[in-house]
Amino acid sequence: MGKVADLITSKLTDALNPIILELANDSEQHRGHAGYTDGESHFSLYIVADAFTGLNRVARQRLVMHALAEEMKGLVHALSVVAKTPDEVS
Repeated sequence: MGKVADLITSKLTDALNPIILELANDSEQHRGHAGYTDGESHFSLYIVADAFTGLNRVARQRLVMHALAEEMKGLVHALSVVAKTPDEVS
């Protein structure tokens, strides 16, 4: 993983204490599109954490985006999020 991915992983681990955190760099799939930068600009996230219990999909995504507020202002152009509770994982 690269520098931005490591930063995302670290911030989400600190903020949400996830049981599972899988981050994929999708940047190359967006070459030539708006917001593309060489290396790390587009990501997909799969995260499982107790912090999402009782929250709907939008509230879960807000928690993630809040933890990454600074990165979303510039380093990260796009972040696709799948956020689940431990009970939702089989």
